[in-house]
Amino acid sequence: MEMPIDRLKGSMPPVVTPFRQGEVDEETYARLLEFQIANGTHGLLVNGTTSEPASLTIAERNRLVDIAMEVSGGRVPVIAATGSQSLAETEVLTRHAVRAKVDALLIVTPYYTRPPQRGLVEYYLEVTKAHETPWMVYHIPGRTAVSVTIDTLAALKQRSPTFVGMKHAVNDLALVSECMARFGADFRIFVGLEDLSFPMMAVGACGLMNAVGNIAPRPLSDMCEAVWQGDLATARKLHEQLFEINQAVFYDTNPIPMKYMMRRLGLLADNEHRLPMVPATAEVEKRLDGVLARCGFLDAGR
Repeated sequence: MEMPIDRLKGSMPPVVTPFRQGEVDEETYARLLEFQIANGTHGLLVNGTTSEPASLTIAERNRLVDIAMEVSGGRVPVIAATGSQSLAETEVLTRHAVRAKVDALLIVTPYYTRPPQRGLVEYYLEVTKAHETPWMVYHIPGRTAVSVTIDTLAALKQRSPTFVGMKHAVNDLALVSECMARFGADFRIFVGLEDLSFPMMAVGACGLMNAVGNIAPRPLSDMCEAVWQGDLATARKLHEQLFEINQAVFYDTNPIPMKYMMRRLGLLADNEHRLPMVPATAEVEKRLDGVLARCGFLDAGR
């Protein structure tokens, strides 16, 4: 593996995919990536859930990976989410990301199928066996309808030398401690639920892959660095400051609230989605405006 494993840590937000009249707005996407890097983000996650990958074609997802690699230029790691509902699509997306020389892969458990644990093990081994790129499981049962057990993670750790960790987007703090105890401190766990950012990092998670990083990258990177320095009081304070904005992310299906808030802050020209996703309702907009005002984002003229 070319990338030192200790570089795979910190705040790595899943950057949204901007649309303009139905098409991917590549210029704005590149600008959002630059915004992340300029504001202290430790790495870029491409085609995460917040990026609405299910609404993108394979070619579009691959193009976003290429743009991220061009913009990053090696300044920060790029992690490509390459999972899909089918083995064939996941293999195509993974091959492209590997050829693009991303720093790591994030592969979601295949959704809708609801496979048994032994099927998950074989699926991941099949996808990654030909590549040397470090890879992680994306564990988000609320979206995929399948969980990953500690024994499945152990089987992958034993049989795949490039398996290095997971993004954990489920309310299960105990699994983090169990992974640390069983696999050691080098096992990479990224927090995928905003409300658990500080608690999971306090018990061993190495970083964050949170949607809220699209509008607040600096506090998230500062939180990570405070934890690394052992300054848990500062990390907890940052977590508390983000509490309401973290909850606002889920006033509707992610990234509907996120894109609206980004529009209000001037990060997006429009909060456009592709069906079946739709923009925020007037009621949700009003609630989000209140959150942005109370959290000081609108006053700051962002």
